[in-house]
Amino acid sequence: MPEWMSAFAAGLLGGLALLLGCAVAWIWQVPQKVVAAIMAFGAGVLFSALAFELVDDAVASGGLPVTIAGFMVGAVAFVGANAWLARRGARHRKRSGGQQPAEHEVPGSGTAIAVGALLDGVPESLVLGLSMVTAGSVNPAMLGAVFLSNVPEGLSSAAGMKRAGRSAAYVFGIWTVIALLAGASSLVGFVALQTAPAGIVAAINALAAGAILAMIVDTMIPEAFEKQHLATGVTAAAGFATALCLDSI
Repeated sequence: MPEWMSAFAAGLLGGLALLLGCAVAWIWQVPQKVVAAIMAFGAGVLFSALAFELVDDAVASGGLPVTIAGFMVGAVAFVGANAWLARRGARHRKRSGGQQPAEHEVPGSGTAIAVGALLDGVPESLVLGLSMVTAGSVNPAMLGAVFLSNVPEGLSSAAGMKRAGRSAAYVFGIWTVIALLAGASSLVGFVALQTAPAGIVAAINALAAGAILAMIVDTMIPEAFEKQHLATGVTAAAGFATALCLDSI
């Protein structure tokens, strides 16, 4: 398989995990405590991936100043974009309870939720393609982390959309488009940065890590903590350990 196709396939596979979670939430009424536990596990997985894959590689190839600068830019950019979307009805896009607004309650919230889902998924997908530039192949630990974290994201968000009265065509349509755009983002990460200097690659890895960390804290942890409370930390630690095992294989 050509390398560009492998990059696209990796991003698409990560995106399809969103569709898997969406299908589970649509077919079965998953208890909110279970959704919260899965979300906590996914958050732990991503914490491990950004620490051991993205930040570690960025420091090794670009140095500490470049890594810190990229990390903070990514975090600030995500928080700014997320705040803008929150005012348009996408604040609770990953919540499985009754927090998500229906379209008639907040006009335009459907579009905001779709854009928010794209905002959440692009940094993860971009680094999948970027891993092919730095390592010559898709990083299996990063791919596993993205897949494992996307399942609960799709599950929780789709459950919330269903409760808000969104149609099946709307919900599955969003995640299908996001899955395809995840593949495209991974492809862009591979093609556009093949000849980029190590410092640029390090900065983008760090930027993605900052955006992912902000996303975890702003959109995943609230859902994970609301119903789990005391078990959230242990569940997230289990996700972290799982991703660490993937990285060691």
